[in-house]
Amino acid sequence: MARPLTNRPLKNRTDDTAPLPLLLVGVHGHGRSHLRALLPLAKAGTIRLVGVCDRRPPAPDDDLEGHGAVPYFDDLATALKRTGARLTVLVTPIHTHLPLAAVALEQGSHLLLEKPTTPSLAQLTQLEEAVSASGLACQIGFQSLGSEAIGEVDRLVREGALGELRGIGAAGAWKRTSAYYDRAPWAGQRRMDGHEVVDGALTNPFAHAVATSLALAGAESGAPRSLELEMYRAHPIESDDTSSLRLRTSGGTTLTVAVTLCAPDSQPPAITLHGDRASLTLEYTLDRITLRRPGQEPRTTTHGRADLMENLVAHVREGVPLLVPPERTRGFTHVLDAVRTAPDPRPIAAEHQEVERLEGVTHRSVPGITSLVHESARSLTLYSELGAPWARPARTSPASTTNTEVHQ
Repeated sequence: MARPLTNRPLKNRTDDTAPLPLLLVGVHGHGRSHLRALLPLAKAGTIRLVGVCDRRPPAPDDDLEGHGAVPYFDDLATALKRTGARLTVLVTPIHTHLPLAAVALEQGSHLLLEKPTTPSLAQLTQLEEAVSASGLACQIGFQSLGSEAIGEVDRLVREGALGELRGIGAAGAWKRTSAYYDRAPWAGQRRMDGHEVVDGALTNPFAHAVATSLALAGAESGAPRSLELEMYRAHPIESDDTSSLRLRTSGGTTLTVAVTLCAPDSQPPAITLHGDRASLTLEYTLDRITLRRPGQEPRTTTHGRADLMENLVAHVREGVPLLVPPERTRGFTHVLDAVRTAPDPRPIAAEHQEVERLEGVTHRSVPGITSLVHESARSLTLYSELGAPWARPARTSPASTTNTEVHQ
C-alpha cells in the first residue's frame, strides 16, 4: 500500500512548543467526541481550545467535556479573526465542508476536516486546489487510516502470507433506530436545500469500511476500473441504509463492501482479504487482525493507532507527513460520486422487515441481513446474487466518473 504523503512547505508553521490555539466548529452531536479526544492533548499542552463555533450555542452550564468555558461564535470568519486559531476542526454537515474549509484556509488556519471529505469529486478537486494554494495543511478524519494494523496487513501481503490475493470483502452490520435519522435535518438525506448531502450507509457510517478496503487494495487515490452498486432502504429516508458494491481497482483487485444499518444487533465491521493460501480479517474499529491458515489455529494481533490531531500538530511543527491528506481520500470519493449520481435507493417492502417500536423510537431490521452481509464479504457477491428477496438484478446506469452498474 503506497500512501500519498506530501511534505510541501507550510505557511503558518511553528517550531515553538506552546499549545496551538484550536477552534472547534460543530460542538453538538459528533462534536462532543472531538471535545473528549482533544482533552488529553489540551492537558498535555499540545493544543488549547480557544473557542467553539456553531449555529446553536452550548448550554450555559456546559463545561465542554472538561475544557471549561470558552468563547462561543456563530460565524466562522469572525471566530477565526477573534481567536487567532491556528488549527480548526470542522465537524459539520457534509455539504458545508468545502465552503467552511475555504473560510478557514483564507484565515490562515490548518484543518482537521471530518469525513466524508466532500460530497462530490468536483468539490474534492476544489478543496485540494485551495489547500495547495494556501500552503496550509488539511487532515481528513478517517481515523482508521491512522491504524498501524494497515501497515501490518500490507507487510503480510507483500511477504506472501496470503499467497495470491483473490479479492477483498468488507462486511458491516449495525443497528440504528429512527433516532439516528432524527438527530439532524441532513441525516439520511441525499440532497437538501439544493445542496448535495449524500448521507448514506456507504458514504457516512460505513465510510471507513470503504476507505480502509481501498487502502488495503492500494487503491485509495485512483479511480476504479469498474463499479457495481446496489442501494436499498428500509427506513423512510432518501438515502441508502442497506447497500452493497463491487468494484475492480485499476490494478485488477476485486473488492466488495456490504453494509446495513438494519441489523438486529451491531457487530464490529470486518474486512477480509482472501488469498489462495490464507485469509486475513481486519476489524478496523478494534485495530485487530486475524490470520487464518488451513490446518492452523487462527492468529490474532491488536495494533496501535496514531491520533490524527497529534499527527497534524507534528506536521505543522516538524514537517512530519500527514497521514490522511485529501488526496488519500480520492478513491473513496469516486465511490461516493457513484452513490451520488445513482438512482434513489429501492425501498425494502414491509413484508421483508421486522419493525419494533419502543418509547417513540422505531427499529427496522431486515431478516437474515447479517448473514447476507457476511456471505457477501466471503464470496465477493452482491445482495441480488445471494437471492435476497428484496434485491433486484442489475441494469446499467451511466456514471460520470467510471463504468458503473446500479442494481435497483
